[in-house]
Amino acid sequence: MRGISLIGGSLLFITVAACGGSGTSAGTPAVGPSPAAAPTARAGGRGGRGGGRGSAVDSTRYVRTTPPSDPVIQAMYEEGMHHSQTAALSQVLFDSIGPRLTNSDRYNAGQDWLVKTYASWGITARKQPWGTWSSWRRGPTHLDLIAPRVRSLEATMLAWSPGTEGRDVEGEVVLLPDARTPEDFSGAAGALRGKFVLTSPPNPSCRMPAQWKEFGQPGAWERDSTLRAELARAWQTRIEASGGRANQYTWPKQVGVAGVITTNWSQYPGIDKVFGSAKQQVPTLDVTCEDYNLLYRLAEQRQGPRLRLNASAEFLGELPVNNVIAEIRGSEKPNEYIVLSAHYDSWDGGSGATDNGTGTITMLEGLRILKKLYPNPKRTIIVGHWGGEEQGLNGSRAYVEDHPDVVKGVYAGWNQDNGTGRVINVGPGPFTAATDRLVSWLHEVPSDISGWIRMSGISQPAGGGTDNASFQCAQSPVYGLGALGWDYSWTTWHTNRDTYDKVVFEDLENNATLVAMLTYLADKDPTPLSHAAADSATNFQGQRVPVTFNCPKATRSTAASTR
Repeated sequence: MRGISLIGGSLLFITVAACGGSGTSAGTPAVGPSPAAAPTARAGGRGGRGGGRGSAVDSTRYVRTTPPSDPVIQAMYEEGMHHSQTAALSQVLFDSIGPRLTNSDRYNAGQDWLVKTYASWGITARKQPWGTWSSWRRGPTHLDLIAPRVRSLEATMLAWSPGTEGRDVEGEVVLLPDARTPEDFSGAAGALRGKFVLTSPPNPSCRMPAQWKEFGQPGAWERDSTLRAELARAWQTRIEASGGRANQYTWPKQVGVAGVITTNWSQYPGIDKVFGSAKQQVPTLDVTCEDYNLLYRLAEQRQGPRLRLNASAEFLGELPVNNVIAEIRGSEKPNEYIVLSAHYDSWDGGSGATDNGTGTITMLEGLRILKKLYPNPKRTIIVGHWGGEEQGLNGSRAYVEDHPDVVKGVYAGWNQDNGTGRVINVGPGPFTAATDRLVSWLHEVPSDISGWIRMSGISQPAGGGTDNASFQCAQSPVYGLGALGWDYSWTTWHTNRDTYDKVVFEDLENNATLVAMLTYLADKDPTPLSHAAADSATNFQGQRVPVTFNCPKATRSTAASTR
């Protein structure tokens, strides 16, 4: 079979000139590049996670040409860049605690660790309920091909999948029936009982698309792209005949299959995206590209493939689910707030390191720096470690609904949720007063941090991609910090390879230091609070449209979720 690309085009490689300086002591922030060297590269991740759209702000307005003179900024640079705790904190969170599927045992263990860690620094933190969610504990998974030959397969049980209750379950491997109508599927479904059903189309090749472009014969990549698209369309017909997405979790139980086998290849060797749903009713597993294709070929050629599965999973019930809220109370304006925002939950195919463990560590370390060097802020500083983001921004949406006083009093805030890379863009969103404020704050930041950043102009409120959307839709100015990609979308986003070793610590140190500095600078800003918004702004299609604010309701229970 030939290799096919799902991208539909060539890969994008982003390069940025290194920032640096000379002639400064280790304790003095260097003068960074000239403003012209600030990057134009796009941030990694998905829409709504960075600075938004709108014409760029001239970087000469905010990138310094001299070292900063504020002693607190200098001390924060020294602490954040030369005495960072990010690596030690990350090792505990990603290795020892591990992935943090919403309301799982690891999610709850990690929240206890957050509260304890903050307490060790003299910071008040608490778990704050926002609803209930299905609590699930992952156990070991073993999936073996036992005929026509023996091979242990690389497989991951999807989140919230039932297990096999400690038993070995064996069965034949078959394809999802090649049905054209629901009637065709009903007629074929009886033959699926007790079998493992492959419910994804095959990948024509498990080689990276970039290799087919580089090494393939003339036209190979184009031919393979066409073949992959044809396979996907043909397979979609089978899925629709089985009832489509609305019926995907019910028919396997009704039919009595032994298990469902899927694949969600990221187009990089050995990397799969691993999701899951509490609506699953039979053991459901993702199998990596190479092993899934093996099973597919054996089943397609009727060569008698059989599997043995032993998978452990424990459902602990619909239990209360929490955010973690840390707080340093303001000494002069306690009813004005600066919000440090990052979702804490993750999918659990890997360790949830860059989505969004690095955002969590950024805010955790940022508050540590602030507590050490600026312990008595004028305004109240809140860190929100939100839960249930992956199921629809539920933790942050619930917080916004439950705390209108905070929403009304937010002076500024920062959300980071697109990987380990250094921050390279920020924008005011729809808030008319924010551009000048952001310019004035960034101008006080050392240029080897601010010099990477491109600042966008006024834009629509953030979409549903991450938690600053929960605040912006309520007309509360929490801004997205867009990060350099580090191939986030394909390598680590929701994958089985999102682990500690993918963290770029010099970038993570940069981000935590930036957050601490911006928070300090916003806190000492005497400018009156304003949530005024523009009447219109550019959307992601480049059209000028009216600015609108519309907050979807938080989903506060598993039963109420559509996911």
